[in-house]
Amino acid sequence: MTNLFAAAGLEANAPRPLADRLRPKALNEVAGQVHIVGRDGTLTRLLASGRLPCLVLWGPPGCGKTTIARLLANETKLAFEQLSAIFSGVQELRKSFDRAKIAREQGRGTLLFIDEIHRFNRSQQDSFLPYMEDGTITLVGATTENPSFELNAALLSRATVLTLNRLDDAVLDDLLTRAEAEIGRPLPLAAEARVALIGMADGDGRSILNLAEDVFSAIPAGGHPATPEDLVRLVQRRAPIYDKGRDGHYNLISALHKSVRGSDPDAALYWLCRMLHGGEDRLFLARRLVRMAVEDIGLADPQALVVANAAKEAYDFLGSPEGELALAEATIYLATAPKSNANYVAYKAAMRAAKQHGSLAPPKAILNAPTKLMEDEGYGEGYAYDHNAPEAFSGQNYFPDAFAERPQFYDPPERGFEREIKKRLDYWAKLRVKRLV
Repeated sequence: MTNLFAAAGLEANAPRPLADRLRPKALNEVAGQVHIVGRDGTLTRLLASGRLPCLVLWGPPGCGKTTIARLLANETKLAFEQLSAIFSGVQELRKSFDRAKIAREQGRGTLLFIDEIHRFNRSQQDSFLPYMEDGTITLVGATTENPSFELNAALLSRATVLTLNRLDDAVLDDLLTRAEAEIGRPLPLAAEARVALIGMADGDGRSILNLAEDVFSAIPAGGHPATPEDLVRLVQRRAPIYDKGRDGHYNLISALHKSVRGSDPDAALYWLCRMLHGGEDRLFLARRLVRMAVEDIGLADPQALVVANAAKEAYDFLGSPEGELALAEATIYLATAPKSNANYVAYKAAMRAAKQHGSLAPPKAILNAPTKLMEDEGYGEGYAYDHNAPEAFSGQNYFPDAFAERPQFYDPPERGFEREIKKRLDYWAKLRVKRLV
C-alpha cells in the first residue's frame, strides 16, 4: 500500500514529524556515533571490506539504532525487512523468512531488522539461526537491554555486538540546530530554556526533536522566546491541583510543622492538640511527624525518625486516647531536636541531576563483568576494592565519567550528629585529593 501511495505522489504531501524529516540520509550523518559510523568506525571498516556480518545494535532509546539499520540496507543494496518484536510473532517471522528465501533465489540478500529483539522468547530467537548460518538473512537486531542477559548465546555467537552511545548535550544541541535549519527559524527559547530542553531529552535524539517540534508549534514566528518556566508549561503535563476545600485543616498542619521546624515545643503541642480536638485523623498526624523527622531533622539526630515511627506504632497498639500521648511525646522530641535540612536539600539536588542525566552509565570500573562480552567491554577493569586500600578508602570515582566535576549534594551543618558526619566527609575529601595526585 505504501508503494502505491508513493507512486501516486500522495506520500510526499503527507505530514511527517520533524524527527522523521531529519532522519540521516547516509551513515556518516548519524549523530553521536563516530566510533561506529565515523571515518575509522567499526561499520565503516566492515562496509569497506565488503563484508557485513549479522549485528546487534545495543544502546539507549533515540541513539540511532533504527536509522543505522535502514541505512545499512541502502549501503549494501540488500532487500530490507523490518519487524518489531513487540508486535510480531511466529507467523510474521515465517513470512519474512519466506520472502528472504525468494530474494535469495533471485540473487539478492535480505537485511532483516528486528527492533526490540530482546522481546522475542528463546524459541523465537532460535528460529533465526539456520537463516543466519546459510546467509539467507543478515540479521540486525536493536535492543536497549544488555544482550548478555536478554539474547541467546547461540544467536550472540553468530552476531557482532555494536554498543551505541547515549547522545551528549553537544550532539543534542547540534540536532536542535538542524531542526532550526529545517523549520527556517530559530527555536523560540531563551538560552536557559534551551539548556533545560536538552536536559529534558535525557540523551534521546528523537525526544529532543519531538520536544522542539512542540515548541515550534506553540510559539509562532516572532513570538517571545520561552523561559524555562514557560517551557515546562509547553512540553510537560503538570498534575492537576488537588484541593479538598478544607483550608483550616491545611492551615493547622502548616502551623504544627513550622512550629516543630522552629524548635518551639509549646506552640507545636498547641497546634497538635487543636487538630486532635478537631477530630483530625491520628494516622495523618503520625505520618506528618515522620515527614518532619526526615525533612527538618534528618541526620542531625538519626533517632528522630525512630521516635516518630515508634509513636505511630504506639498509637496503633494503644488507640485513643492513650495513643495520642505518644504523638505528643514525638512532637516534643522533634521540636527540641537539632535541626538540619541537609538530607532534604541533598535529595532534591540529586533528583535534579538524576532527571537531567538519567541515562548516564556508571563508570565501567565499578560494574561487574559476569559475561565475556561485558569483560571485553571493559566492565570491572581497574576497580579498587576499598577494603584493601589504606583506611578502607580508595578515593576512586563512582560518578558517571561524563560528569566534568564531582558534584556535592550533601553538605551537613555542624549541628547535632551531623557535626561528626562532616568531620568524616572532610577527612575523606582530603584523602581523595591526596590519592588522586
